[in-house]
Amino acid sequence: MPNLSHNESVVAQNGTNGHDKQHEDLFEEVGKKVEAMGLSESEGGQSEENRDEGPKLVEEIESYCMNCGENGTTRLLLTKIPYFREIILMSFHCQHCHFKNSEIQSAGEIQERGSKYTLKLDNMDDFERQVVKSDTAVFRVEDLDIEIPAGRGQLTNVEGILIMVLKDLEADQPRRKRQKPELFEKIDGIVQPLIKMMLGARFPFKISLDDPAGNAWIEPSPDDKDRKYIRTDYARTIEQNAALGLGDGDSEAQGENSEEGAPASAQQVTQAHGPPIDPNLNVNFTDGEPLIFGIACPGCSKPCEVRMQMVDVPHFKQVVVISTTCDHCGYRTSEVKTGGAVPDKGRRIILKVLEHVDLSRDVLKSETCTVFCPELKLEITPGTMSGRFTTVEGLLTQVHDTLYSKVFEAGGAGGDSMDPERKQAWDNLFKNLQAAVKGEFKYQIVLTDPLAGSYIQNLCSPDDDPQLTVQDYERSEEEEEELGLTDMKTEIDETGTYRKEVLNRESNSADQSADDRAAEPDVAETAEAEKNKSETGRGVDAAEAANMVASNASNRAKPDEIEASDKKRNLIDLE
Repeated sequence: MPNLSHNESVVAQNGTNGHDKQHEDLFEEVGKKVEAMGLSESEGGQSEENRDEGPKLVEEIESYCMNCGENGTTRLLLTKIPYFREIILMSFHCQHCHFKNSEIQSAGEIQERGSKYTLKLDNMDDFERQVVKSDTAVFRVEDLDIEIPAGRGQLTNVEGILIMVLKDLEADQPRRKRQKPELFEKIDGIVQPLIKMMLGARFPFKISLDDPAGNAWIEPSPDDKDRKYIRTDYARTIEQNAALGLGDGDSEAQGENSEEGAPASAQQVTQAHGPPIDPNLNVNFTDGEPLIFGIACPGCSKPCEVRMQMVDVPHFKQVVVISTTCDHCGYRTSEVKTGGAVPDKGRRIILKVLEHVDLSRDVLKSETCTVFCPELKLEITPGTMSGRFTTVEGLLTQVHDTLYSKVFEAGGAGGDSMDPERKQAWDNLFKNLQAAVKGEFKYQIVLTDPLAGSYIQNLCSPDDDPQLTVQDYERSEEEEEELGLTDMKTEIDETGTYRKEVLNRESNSADQSADDRAAEPDVAETAEAEKNKSETGRGVDAAEAANMVASNASNRAKPDEIEASDKKRNLIDLE
């Protein structure tokens, strides 16, 4: 099957830059294409010549077969995925040797930033979520520490990709059992837990999908709560840009000299592309003087300019506004970071939005902050949006626009494959978000920041604001682990020097035993697997696991929906 490069596939379908409308028509949803073809056939009674000249649902081209050397047929389907972007589905078949192959390629551009999706599966319905694994994405089962490296692109769901992993692991197990029993036991130690996961006996567990090109995707749900679904955008390293074919030879050579996986420093970039940095350069950054320096652009690895400015937020503290611009590829980004020492406690800020004037309050949302609105049943986890300094109205507008661009296409209609109930849930969420932006009803906004780096303006300052509540809370162990504070804490001793203190946490035996009991698989759910294992002496194979998963999915009752009131957030009721 011919391997179309990213540029070739885009140019072949886009044509020139002046054919944007043609590009949109080429990548219509499959349902719309079928409806258009059905209408044209029913209305016109077209001749065969006109039908050949008209739009086709599937394009066919003759291509070389890598298996037998003869010519086969490649079929191309250009379509859109709901909540995502344009893709090309390719299928090859050789009529001579009957060789078949299929794959998926992204028809969109490489995104400005890489993306990583993390999903915690806790019920059988999560196995049905759609997954787009691009040819540059790495799929991982975090609990078992196994991964599918970058390779062939796939369009499947969570269950399908896990079954594929299971089949690959089971493929040579009989031969390994005879020739290398030790290797067989090690792989079987991964296969059996994976089977229990697919049977629903080891909930919850996590999977992740990491794509430096930003073109991979795991389907979200409007009911995701408590950091179940996390999307994180990140700047690519020079090595990742080089692997994607971005940047020039100088930047790639520069990446070889730098530490593996780390972006180039300003000193390296300036020495490679301009005069060296003056070591005696004195910038009074704390007095508000802007600091300007060069780095490697996360989008193209060429030199770009970064501006940093210290800003005083009234009645809060100093924050750093960072702006990055690249004249080569047009990359632009801005974010806000809070400085200072790590506080002893996290902070939760609760705002009652009662009047239109509350929409104009200043809001500083740090990159570690979680935004929650109980009335909308909306939760934005850290990493989804970078640090922002805006207003309440601006924050909700950005949340609406960001989600809408991911969930719906530009035309405003959902994909033809979207479940009607799920589409209705998204419609209700966006409708309520628009009403919240206009201030049509009363609601609360809760900012939970483990680093206490977020802020909402107090309109009654210096007096207390009756609509604003600030609560300090003890960080959980999970939050401290994510922030890198679990095993190490930096302090200043009596002499004024930094030291690293190891935190001695005493584990609670009662909590530990409860966690152990929760981690144990349910006996009733794994009885069939254990029975098969005792009868065959080898556990459950991939085919049996797939059948058992399908049976469990059809017989298992859906778990009760967890209400927002169970989140123990100590929210204040609206008056």
